[in-house]
Amino acid sequence: MRVTGTSVDLNLCVALAALLEERNVTRAGERLTMSQPAMSAALARLRGHFGDELLHRSGRGYELTELGAQLLPAVREALAAAEVVLGHRTDFDPATSTRHFTVALSDYAVTVLAEPLLAALAAEAPRVVVDLEPLPPAGSDLLNHLARCDLMVGPLGYGLPGRRTVVFRDHFVGIVAAGHPRLRDGRLTLADLNEMSHAALGSGGMDGTPADRLLTELGVRRNVEVTVQALLPLPVVVAGTDLVAFVPRRLAELCRERLGLVIAEVPFPPPELVEAAHWHPARAGDPALTWLRDLIVNLEEPHASRPR
Repeated sequence: MRVTGTSVDLNLCVALAALLEERNVTRAGERLTMSQPAMSAALARLRGHFGDELLHRSGRGYELTELGAQLLPAVREALAAAEVVLGHRTDFDPATSTRHFTVALSDYAVTVLAEPLLAALAAEAPRVVVDLEPLPPAGSDLLNHLARCDLMVGPLGYGLPGRRTVVFRDHFVGIVAAGHPRLRDGRLTLADLNEMSHAALGSGGMDGTPADRLLTELGVRRNVEVTVQALLPLPVVVAGTDLVAFVPRRLAELCRERLGLVIAEVPFPPPELVEAAHWHPARAGDPALTWLRDLIVNLEEPHASRPR
């Protein structure tokens, strides 16, 4: 690496992070609300400083050079540390702060946490802003996404990176339409589950829920007739049909009266779902993020009590 006397300020470091993460001059400019010529000029300065192309064309897109790939984690950590030092006091006061957070959540975590979180923010931190966005799809660059947002809240066991702490626990239950002909005294047998048509997550959702994996271990050969890409639509899909689906209990209890559903007893222990908050290790010392994380962990969900 050749280092010249070129001046590199924090703004240029921000541009470097955007270019390395987006691997595209136009997208990096859009992310930072910079024009393409301005972002191209920043890239030229960075190339001159490091004596390296950083990005090189590969087909229709760009790839990182060896040095670019080496710089990316260091730049992320440096910017996170600068954010703590320059942007936030160590005596973070939620009552007066105007901090802007970004939290990515699974669709199910939104149903459990959004209402109590907004209520808690209104009471404790009326000027704080929290943007809620969906978790990135399976197969995407999760570490890159974690570097961009403050927290990711999603299920354990699906490869979400970073440090983590449990936010809440739930367990999966079987749901069917009220009056389903297979229900006997509110129960379904393994033979029933083998013969019934199921609604389940498709390939675009999580790679099998704990309920999916347990049914496979029990030898249930499911006839999956309908697939969806998230947990939330499953109760709507099951309502008024002969389908069965397995969803978290809080979701089932939230929907069963309005959709005419029954939570069926099944002959095996309910599989557990654990949702956790994940954050980048470089932000572990941010007092504002620690406050937000503790706030989310200690929320009381309004829709259902914690499972027994």
